[in-house]
Amino acid sequence: MTTGALIFASNNEKIDYVAMAKWSAKNIERHLGIPTHIVLGTEDPTGNTRYFSDVGTVNWHNLNRMDAYTASPWDQTLVLDADYVVASNQLKTLLNAEQDFLAHRWAYDVTGLDNFTGLNYFGEHSMPMWWATVMMFRKGKQAQLIFDTMRMIRDNWNHYKNLYKNVSPNYRNDHAMSIALSVVNGHTVDHDGIPWPLASLTPEHKLTQLDQDSYRVDFVTANKKSRWLTIKNQDFHAMGKQQLGEIVASTS
Repeated sequence: MTTGALIFASNNEKIDYVAMAKWSAKNIERHLGIPTHIVLGTEDPTGNTRYFSDVGTVNWHNLNRMDAYTASPWDQTLVLDADYVVASNQLKTLLNAEQDFLAHRWAYDVTGLDNFTGLNYFGEHSMPMWWATVMMFRKGKQAQLIFDTMRMIRDNWNHYKNLYKNVSPNYRNDHAMSIALSVVNGHTVDHDGIPWPLASLTPEHKLTQLDQDSYRVDFVTANKKSRWLTIKNQDFHAMGKQQLGEIVASTS
């Protein structure tokens, strides 16, 4: 069975996601020993934007995650966001899983300050969120149906946004995948997920690199105490785009 990784990268006026993807590809090949392809995003003619607390509002071109099925030349594929930091071989576990499609159901704040309730659910009815940050799929009927359903949802986003009473007007791959998994599973929320939560670091905390697979996080607690921790040999989602961009620029 052939195996590889796709990294989706869509530059905008403030974030160089392609540079992040190239940096990530080296980490993937080093830790997982599989080839990578970078998939470029497509511009949204409707002017989709997204706000990040560290860089402000940017044009958002990350609309084509459902293209992973046709873009992959492999039987088995890992799909990663460009801002997902691979610092271990943990993702190899997914390549031996019995399921043909996996993603993260839960994300958590590595500092423990945020319970992520507002991120692990969306819409007025608290729809469970499945994170498109990391996916594993094997080509077959199930995966193709999930991606085809994501495309249908994207192409009819105004309808699904209103149906699920999503307070955010803009399309997100995470929301489309969450709805698609529910539809494919008979409009239930029962689906197998990656068997560990998605370690995440939000932009208000300071991220610096100590060495190749070691990072320092500086943060301030609720009672205004300065604290720090290290992330070593652990994958994580760097939600602070500017800080990860600085790390990539300094090591490239």
